[in-house]
Amino acid sequence: MEITEKAPAKLNLCLDTPFRHPNGSFEWEMVMTAIDLADYVHIETMSDDDRITVKTDSGFLPCDQRNLTYQAAKKIKSHFGIETGLKISIKKNIPVAAGMGGGSADAAAVLRALNKLWKLGLSSKELAQFGLSIDSDVPFCVYSQTALVTGQGEIVTPLRELPTMWFVIAKPPASVSTPFILKQINYDNLEHLNVAQLVSGIKDQDFKLITSNMQNVLEPISAARYPEITRIKHKMLQFGTSAALMSGTGPTVYGVCQNYSRAARVYNSLRGFCEEVYLVKSITLKGSNVHTIK
Repeated sequence: MEITEKAPAKLNLCLDTPFRHPNGSFEWEMVMTAIDLADYVHIETMSDDDRITVKTDSGFLPCDQRNLTYQAAKKIKSHFGIETGLKISIKKNIPVAAGMGGGSADAAAVLRALNKLWKLGLSSKELAQFGLSIDSDVPFCVYSQTALVTGQGEIVTPLRELPTMWFVIAKPPASVSTPFILKQINYDNLEHLNVAQLVSGIKDQDFKLITSNMQNVLEPISAARYPEITRIKHKMLQFGTSAALMSGTGPTVYGVCQNYSRAARVYNSLRGFCEEVYLVKSITLKGSNVHTIK
């Protein structure tokens, strides 16, 4: 048996961390959305071998136990006592180490795919619980739709689809280490965000309220180490985006436009400053069995 699952990238529309738990894990308050830039994960079962093998068309990813898809497959196999082997092949389109959740998206795709392939009957919430022990972004990526994400990443509250808007994404050459950036957080200096205002903007389909409340408390930390983040952000605003923000721990920066024609102009202008530029929309992954708060 075999199956191919889409693994959409994510963008942080808002990212705050209220505090760090005593065990060192982070409390999050984020609004995230899935976009139509995606990897594709193909899984083939092997009845004569119980090993998990991973291959990818990217030279930047490990294909052993460090790969998040391997970890996701192993968790499902171990939990349900399934001895069937798996061959996992990943077609990469999401930039690596870019703050767009590529590895987490791939792991979530494995969870969804095995749930279908083996008819496990797990809900999105149950799959998200499996995903949390792999990476804090995996629970959101299981849902892959606009959502409020809280707790340590495990509480995913789906929201309305975003109003019409286009995202121009630019990934500079630098690759950012998320653990390194998180170690730099000084909670005494963080200015916490009004995430509720952004959520209200989405509920009311208010483009201006959304864009005026898009912030990321990690952006100053990453931008201090990678100045190209600020440079690209300023270029996006100069070229006409309504807002511009770093996603995750960076270095990816995206700009928001309300109509396609302006987004296309920004996209074309940015290609002279950055090699990796994308023009995408927000999506809701079809088949998510969740209740959306409207």
